[in-house]
Amino acid sequence: MATIFTRIINGEIPCYKVAENSNFIAFLDINPMAEGHTLVVPKVENDYIFNLDNNTYIDLMLFAKQVAKCIEQVIKCKRIGIQVIGLEVPHTHIHLIPLNNEIDMSIEKARLQLSPKKMQKIAQQIYDCWLKNREN
Repeated sequence: MATIFTRIINGEIPCYKVAENSNFIAFLDINPMAEGHTLVVPKVENDYIFNLDNNTYIDLMLFAKQVAKCIEQVIKCKRIGIQVIGLEVPHTHIHLIPLNNEIDMSIEKARLQLSPKKMQKIAQQIYDCWLKNREN
């Protein structure tokens, strides 16, 4: 059975997309730890990041770096944290989380409740930056 991320990639479930190329997609987390909290996902379903072949792993990290740079331009923060847990959805994904303090990445932290309008605005700003600055 396809993961929720595969269903998002296939267009079966909507998302707040912030970047996409032929191999990866990035979209806002619907239960964010911070405004701009983004998930970066390979389009090929794979349960564990360290099972990716080397080229896919490197390309995933480079794609995540491009997305992180755009999040930094849109969301006021000290830096973007990266988190890979891999237990909640059996599909490799990276969390990019805008940080001002270390506690901002705690998985026990209460999640934000953002309106669809706010989520769409953030997604569009990051997407516009990504389109403008992406490396081919």
